[in-house]
Amino acid sequence: MIERIWSGKSWLYLLLLPLSFLYGLVTVIRDIAYKIGLKRSWKAPIPVVVVGNLTAGGNGKTPVVIWLVESLTKEGYRVGVVSRGYGGKAEKYPLILDETTTTEVAGDEPILIFHRTKSPVAVAPKRSDAVKALLEKFPLDVIITDDGLQHYALQRDYEIVVIDGQRRFGNGWWLPAGPMRERAGRLKRVNAVIVNGGEAQENEAVMALEGDVAYNLVTGEKRAVTQLPAVVAMAGIGHPPRFFTSLENKGVEVINTHAFADHQSYELKQLSPLVKNEQNLLMTEKDAVKCRAFAQPNWWFLPVQAQLQPIDAEKILSGIRKLITNNKKTCL
Repeated sequence: MIERIWSGKSWLYLLLLPLSFLYGLVTVIRDIAYKIGLKRSWKAPIPVVVVGNLTAGGNGKTPVVIWLVESLTKEGYRVGVVSRGYGGKAEKYPLILDETTTTEVAGDEPILIFHRTKSPVAVAPKRSDAVKALLEKFPLDVIITDDGLQHYALQRDYEIVVIDGQRRFGNGWWLPAGPMRERAGRLKRVNAVIVNGGEAQENEAVMALEGDVAYNLVTGEKRAVTQLPAVVAMAGIGHPPRFFTSLENKGVEVINTHAFADHQSYELKQLSPLVKNEQNLLMTEKDAVKCRAFAQPNWWFLPVQAQLQPIDAEKILSGIRKLITNNKKTCL
C-alpha cells in the first residue's frame, strides 16, 4: 500500500499531506538552524564523504560505499566507514566493529561493509562520535559515511546522492505522504548523483549492481546463480522487487519469492519452511550476514558490486583524491 501511495497511484496521499507539511517545515527549520549556527556541527580533521539519498527506502547506498572503500583502498588510501547502525542495539556507543561483532549489536549494513572491505567501521547514533573513535584508533586519510545526508551535525566535504532509477522521487512529497526526506532541489548542492538502474538524467552517473556467482552460507561453495535449480528468493531490503527482478533478468529459475521488511532480523523457524529439501533459498548478502549462525546447506546468497562507467567513476574518485591531497598539504 505504501508503495502505491508514494508512487502516486493512490489518492490516499492527500490524507497525509498535513503531516508532510509539518515534516517539511521541521526539515527546513533544522537546515536553516545549521546554516546560521544556531545548531552546532563538527568538522573532522580529515575529509568526510557522505553517501546518502533523498528518499526513504533502499536505493543502493551500501554498494556505493563498498565500491568507494575498495577503490580508494586499492590506491593506497586508508579509509574508515561510519554508520548509524540502524537495527543494532549496542550497550555502548561508539562501537568499533571486529570479527566477533554481530548484526544484533551493529546492524546489518555495517557488518556487511566490514566483512566485504576489511576496513575499520564504527557505528553510533551521533556520527561524529563514530568518526572520533576511528581516528583515535586508526591512522586514516578519509571517512566514508553510509547514509547521513540529512545528519548535518557532521560536516562533510563531498556528498553523493544515490537514486533508484525506477522509482526516482515517487510523487515528490515529503514523508509520510511521499518518500522524500528532502526536496529534489537538494541535488543542486551535492557533488555527485548516482542512479541505480533506469535512465540517468543530465549530470547523473549510471550504476548497475552486478553479481552472477552465488555463495553457499554453510560450505562457502561458489556456483553460477543461473545453475541453481528451484530457487526460492527472499529479500529484506529497502525495495525487494529489485532483487527478484534482477534474478529473473539473469534467467534464474525462481519458483517463489518472499519479501521482508528492511533490516528485519531472522530466525531458523521463520525461514526453514520457505523451502523444501530439493529447493534452494537464495537471499541478498545483506540478509546473509544475519543468517550465518543457523544457515542450512541449501541456503545461498548473491553478492553484488556497484559498476559505474569509467568516466563517471574517475570523476568521483578524482574529486575525493583532491580532497585528501589538499588536506595532507594543509596538515604539513
